[in-house]
Formats: sequence, C-alpha cells, structure tokens
Amino acid sequence: MHTRLILANSIHLLTALGAALALLALFSAAQGAWSHMFLWLLAALVVDGIDGPLARKVDTKTHAPRIDGAVLDLVVDFLTYVFVPVFAIVHSGMIPEWAGWTCALTVTTVSALYFADTRMKTEDASFEGFPACWNMVALVFFALEPPVWAMIVTMLLLTPAMFLPIRFVHPTRTTRWRAVTLPATITWIIFSVLLLIGASEPWMNAGLILTSLYLLGAGIAQQIIPAQRTTQ
Repeated sequence: MHTRLILANSIHLLTALGAALALLALFSAAQGAWSHMFLWLLAALVVDGIDGPLARKVDTKTHAPRIDGAVLDLVVDFLTYVFVPVFAIVHSGMIPEWAGWTCALTVTTVSALYFADTRMKTEDASFEGFPACWNMVALVFFALEPPVWAMIVTMLLLTPAMFLPIRFVHPTRTTRWRAVTLPATITWIIFSVLLLIGASEPWMNAGLILTSLYLLGAGIAQQIIPAQRTTQ
C-alpha cells in the first residue's frame, strides 16, 4: 500500500511538472527565445501524453485520491496549451497591435470556458469541439510564418469551433484509427523539433502541414465515415 501511494503521488507530481515547464516556456517567450519556448512546450506535451496512461495504470484515484488528477491536468493544460502560446503570438508581433490583442483576449477567455465544459470528452475518448490546442497552432504559425490574415482567420475559425459539435481525436486515447493517429502525432513532433532547431526544408514544412491537417480533420472524418461493425 505504501509503495502504491508513493507511485500514485509521483504521477501527480509528474503532471504538476507541466506547470514548471510552462513557466520556463514563458520566461523564454518573454526573452524572445522562441525555439527554447517551443522545446519547453513540447516537453510539456510529452509529459501530458504519458501521465494519463500512467495514472490509469497506477490507479491514482484509488491510491492518491486527495489530489484530483483530472483538475490538475486541466490547470496545467491551460497554461501550456493556451496561456503561453497565445502570449507568444502577441508578444512576438506576428499578429500586430489591436488585432493581436483582440485575438489573444478572445482566445484565452473562450478557452477558459472550454476547459470547464463538462461535455469536452466523448464516449470514444475524442474531444467535442476544438480542444484548445493553441500550442500546436502557435508552433505552426512560427514554423511556417503564414500571412497575418491567414493567422487571424485561423484563430477566428478555431475559437468558436471549441463549442461546435465537431470531433477531434485524442492522439493516444481515441482507439479508432489510432494506428495512423499515433504515428502522425509522433511525426508532427519530429517535424516540429527539426524546424525549431533550424533544419528548415520544404518537405519538412509540407510534413508539418499534412500531419497538422490530419490531426485537425481525423475526428471530423470519423463523424462522416461510419465505423465498421465487427461481426461475432
């Protein structure tokens, strides 16, 4: 029992480490060290990807119930998925002046509501509505440097999409098409790291765009394409 208590609380500590990574990313953003910022955010993304399966395996709800892992995860995710990347978009000047501030204030407010939405998760472990992954959006903006109008339109479309009845796959928990989704997620991370360290090539940009489009559109495609029923 004592060992399980230590293990369970260690998983909570791992999740909480994401807040420290968010602060390091914010420090880097304030200094204009964008590559360092995104590397911290990618580290937080990796932590977010492994702490959930570990928590279920160790059964933190039973062995460390004082800490609500789900609430802790939401707090950390808001920092790493929303607060820091939106700060970076404005602080960098990518979307200038009033347009950047308007987008930033709107995105953070609506994202806060989304993180409290009780219908965020679906029965197949997907997300109902765009899951406020502004860290991924910001990384694509920084890597590809699209026109200002394209960035504004993207943010204007994705912000209300958080509450629309459209689905987005979870990279590890959505079982349908996971054989494609998980490699696509890993590939997206690899392309992101390569672009962040300055290894910019056209095929890397294309790879980042394609994997981003897949992660954005896979859940919607699953809503349109009925799942095949297995026969006994």
